[in-house]
Amino acid sequence: MGVYLVSVDARDWRGDHEGGYGEIASGLDEELSRRGLPPYSSVPEESGALEFGEKLSPPMDGFVELCRARLTRDEEETLCGWAVLVPVSLDEEITVPVGSAYTETTVIAGAPQVLALAQRLASAIGLPPMLPVTSRNLDLTSWFLDGSAKETAAARPGPWGQDLDASFYVALYLRAAQHSLRRGCPIVYS
Repeated sequence: MGVYLVSVDARDWRGDHEGGYGEIASGLDEELSRRGLPPYSSVPEESGALEFGEKLSPPMDGFVELCRARLTRDEEETLCGWAVLVPVSLDEEITVPVGSAYTETTVIAGAPQVLALAQRLASAIGLPPMLPVTSRNLDLTSWFLDGSAKETAAARPGPWGQDLDASFYVALYLRAAQHSLRRGCPIVYS
């Protein structure tokens, strides 16, 4: 078990079946309309090649410290405080009164904003460019947990290698936002 970040396809995004996100999707569209923006309707159909899935397993203490040292409180909330990430530019997060996996309301953030913050942190710690670009479930999680990250840190030392747990979360949010934008899909906690 555990907590995962996963991509959502069109069937689950618009679905009103158990485990679907139809109420959240409708709430997002209503708020986008209220803001004068078009609805978010271009969620891709199901495809194994489009999947994103990573497990949040390492401790977050170092990542939280990094965020507090490098980001404002509002920026930290934008980066870490969402339950749903969508490939839509949002000047501020949207909260819909629908329960999500771990909260009574659902906070929705825009992937462009999350990406910009994750890129700032990645730059600050010198995150190496050869991180896996997730094409299968748990690519990034495995890279950090199976020893490849330690080997890379030994070969390419820098601040990123001093706290691999914190670097994992920087990479996780970076890759989640990139995937959301590249594939046009929502990312949710599961």
